[in-house]
Amino acid sequence: MRKTLGILAGLLFFTLVQVSAQKKSLDKVAAVVGSSIILQSEIELQYAQYLAQGNPANPDVKCSILQSLLSQKILGQQAIIDSVTVTDDQIDSEIERRLRAMTGRAGGQERLEEFLGRSLIQYKDEIRPDIKEMLVAQKMQAKITENVAVTPLEIKRYFDAIPKDSLPFFNTEVEIAEIFLAPKLNKQEKEVFHDKAEVLRLRIKNGEDFATLARLYSQDPGSAREGGDLGFMDRTSLVKEFAATAFKLKPGELSQVIETEFGFHVLQLIERRGEQVNVRHILIKTEPTPASLDRAKAHADSIYQQLIDKKIDFAAAASLHSDNNDTKYNGGMMLNAENVQSRTTYIPTDKLDPQVFLTVDTMKVGSISKPFLFTGADGKQGYRILSLKSKTGPHRASLEQDYPKIKEVAFEDKNNRTISEWFEKRRKITYIKIDTEYQTCPELSGWTTAKN
Repeated sequence: MRKTLGILAGLLFFTLVQVSAQKKSLDKVAAVVGSSIILQSEIELQYAQYLAQGNPANPDVKCSILQSLLSQKILGQQAIIDSVTVTDDQIDSEIERRLRAMTGRAGGQERLEEFLGRSLIQYKDEIRPDIKEMLVAQKMQAKITENVAVTPLEIKRYFDAIPKDSLPFFNTEVEIAEIFLAPKLNKQEKEVFHDKAEVLRLRIKNGEDFATLARLYSQDPGSAREGGDLGFMDRTSLVKEFAATAFKLKPGELSQVIETEFGFHVLQLIERRGEQVNVRHILIKTEPTPASLDRAKAHADSIYQQLIDKKIDFAAAASLHSDNNDTKYNGGMMLNAENVQSRTTYIPTDKLDPQVFLTVDTMKVGSISKPFLFTGADGKQGYRILSLKSKTGPHRASLEQDYPKIKEVAFEDKNNRTISEWFEKRRKITYIKIDTEYQTCPELSGWTTAKN
């Protein structure tokens, strides 16, 4: 079964690349939008991507693809009028992000170039205009909705308009604050991991191949199979210590061993283009020692006692002591990981980490847990102290209990209506001609303004 799925994925990926390679040779115009055209090959390329993601074959999807491309062209043309632009660095970052994903699916850069029938440098140049157009369209759409907001009255009207028998049902939800204490290695404990990285650095310096050693020993799973190659990245995409070293290196130069929050690294600069660097690295992760875990436990016990004795409140303790930067600055409040953009603190109990659920399941609102050893999904260990801030039982949605959720949905509805109204106005004054093959698409009803 795995072999069959692998072959299927390979065929889908090959189809995707072949469509891309043939893009310029296909000359059927699927649609005209103002001064722009949409080729049939553009639609076929996105449909191949849809299949490559494991979706079932469905030619009707091409209607939605064309609608999306039409919208993108209209947004792009308005962006020119409004002087909305994107930088070269933003375009480069998006291209590199996509190529990293494609390289991973293809099984390496060499295989990807074989599929493409050209070098990645050539391919980057070919897709650059399309990526730029997509990013400009996204930025233009963000500008259209930048001033959208919902008032309490609008939120109430939105909720009251929902039929009572259609109100969503929410499972038990909780609000939890945390203090996370990671074990910290002392200088002597760190030397063990530093020396492992230094040995590899010396082997490279003495003539061994960096990429081979990275594949064998690097503990960064994302880049190890690529010989440590991270692709082009800007400063904002790299942790501070890593960026400071990477941007000082000359092409081909090997760094000293450096330390970041991830462990110890050896870097080599492949190429620099303005404010972007392409580096490869070898990572040796640090691991907690029994002694470091004991120190973390003693620290956690001390904080817990201060909380119980009310010598410090939980939010202040999180700000002062927690090692989780995602929660320490908001009073320790954990966010719903499945709805990060809304930054909601209400988390369904069935979405909690099992270790967290077992701890809070028997807690009362307002109580604080004793410190317990926690192992995260990334394998990192530490001690956690939890505070159960609120607990809401299963219920139908109500404005009183679920105001933040209803506000979010009402805002999204207003956002979508703003975009739809904007497109409705633009479509009426834009020359749009759609090929007869797509004129029966329900999604495109009313889009044509030109006589065919």
